[in-house]
Amino acid sequence: MSRIGNKPINVPQGVEITIDGQHITVKGPKGTLERDLHKNMQVVLENNSVTVKRPDDEPFNRSLHGLTRTLINNMIEGVVNEYKRELEINGVGYRAQKKGNKLVMNLGYSHTVEMDPPAGITFDVPDANHITVRGIDKELVGQTAAVVRTKRPPEVYRGKGIKYQEEHIRRKEGKAGKK
Repeated sequence: MSRIGNKPINVPQGVEITIDGQHITVKGPKGTLERDLHKNMQVVLENNSVTVKRPDDEPFNRSLHGLTRTLINNMIEGVVNEYKRELEINGVGYRAQKKGNKLVMNLGYSHTVEMDPPAGITFDVPDANHITVRGIDKELVGQTAAVVRTKRPPEVYRGKGIKYQEEHIRRKEGKAGKK
């Protein structure tokens, strides 16, 4: 029995949900999100709450049940409150800046690294060592932050690179040398 999947999702004021077969559209103050759901899941909208139902108790359908409910909840949460992911840059001479919409980073390479944001994503650079990725689609925000991080992942000896703000880098000790 899915505990997450059985919970109804309350629809906040100002959010409009349209269900057309297996296609769901969520409109809110921050924007619009659309998604195609799996054919086995049935989504019902009644009395300002969304309920997800499954046809039977097969393991595949049980796993889809909780997933579908969480995806719809993330869509509703995203159009009401934006998602954001914060990154931190560590290293001498490593810095980020914003030029128009582009994110321009100096990461110790012989060239600067430039990134265009995908549709629906904005980059904020409050200072030279912090980057904030914002958007209404949780999946796209997380993926974009991961792509930014891959431009210079943190290394374990000096801790230089781009890391998530809440991430902790386990440091390694260097060579001991001759004694």
